[in-house]
Amino acid sequence: MGHHLHGHEHGHGHGHGHAAGGGIPDWLPPALLLLAACAAYLLLVRRARHRNPVLGWSRWRTGFFLVGILLLGVALLPPVAPFAHEDFRGHMVQHLLIGMYAPLALVLAAPVTLLLRTLPPSGGRRLTAVLHSPPARVITHPSVGLALSTGGLAVLYFTPLYDAITADPAAHWLLHAHFLLSGCLFAHAIAGPDPAPARPGVRARLVYLGVAIAAHAVISQLMYGGFWADIHAPVGQVQGGAEIMYYGGDLAELLLAAALVATWRPEPRRAAGRGTAGRSATGRGAAGRRTAGRGTGPGVVPARNVSGLS
Repeated sequence: MGHHLHGHEHGHGHGHGHAAGGGIPDWLPPALLLLAACAAYLLLVRRARHRNPVLGWSRWRTGFFLVGILLLGVALLPPVAPFAHEDFRGHMVQHLLIGMYAPLALVLAAPVTLLLRTLPPSGGRRLTAVLHSPPARVITHPSVGLALSTGGLAVLYFTPLYDAITADPAAHWLLHAHFLLSGCLFAHAIAGPDPAPARPGVRARLVYLGVAIAAHAVISQLMYGGFWADIHAPVGQVQGGAEIMYYGGDLAELLLAAALVATWRPEPRRAAGRGTAGRSATGRGAAGRRTAGRGTGPGVVPARNVSGLS
C-alpha cells in the first residue's frame, strides 16, 4: 500500500465559473434546467389534482421534490460549484449533495407515481409494462444501485480516473449525472414510494444499506490515510474531503434508513388487505378470482392508478 496523494493544486480549476462560449455564464444552463424540472413537476401536480380533486397530490411529495431541486442548485451553482473545482473538499460536498441528499428527496417525491396519475390510460399501461420489464427489474434492484453509487467510488478515487474526469468539463458533467442517477437508483431501491416490482424484502434492503454504510466508511478511511488514493490535491484537502465523506455519508444513510422505516410501515396493512380480499373471494368463479387478484403483487400499481382514474 502506498500514498498516492499529490501535493499540488487541482489541474481542473481552469475555466470554471467564467462565461462559456458566446458569453453565457457556466451557471446559467444548470439553473435553467433545474427551473424547467420544477415547472414540469408542478404542472404534473396541477394535472393530478385537476383529474382527481379528492385524491389530489401530497404537499409533502411536492415539498420533497422542491428540496431535491434546491439541493442540486446549491451543488451546481455558485459558490459551491467554483469551490468544488478548486478544492477537493468542495468536490466532496458537491458529491454528497448530488449523489446522496438530492436523490433521496427526489425519490421521496414519487415522480413515477405522479406521472402514472396524469398519463392517459394507454400511456399508463405502457409505462407500467416498462416498469415490469426484465431490464427495469435488473436496473432497479438494490445491488445495481449499490454497485454504481458506492462501488464506483473506489474506481473513481483509487485510480487516475478522478483527475482525468475533472480535467475535462464535459466528462465532469457526466460524473455529476452518474452521481445523481446512481444515487436515485439506490434510494429508490431501498426506500422509494414509486412502484418497484423487483424490490426485495425489508431485511434484504437493510443488508444492502449496511453494505453501503460499511463501504463508505472504508473508502473514506483509506482516503484519509492516503492508502491507494490517486488524487492530485494537497494532503490536507484530501483528508478534509475524506472526513466530509465519512460524516456526511453517515447522515445521508441514516436519513435513507429513516425513509425505509417510513415506507415499511404500510406493508402489513396492505398484506392484511390482500388476505381479506382473498378470503372474501372464496367461492367465486374463476373469472372473479382473476379480477380480485389482478395487480396486487408487491410494488404493483393497481389498474385504476395506472389508468389515472384515482
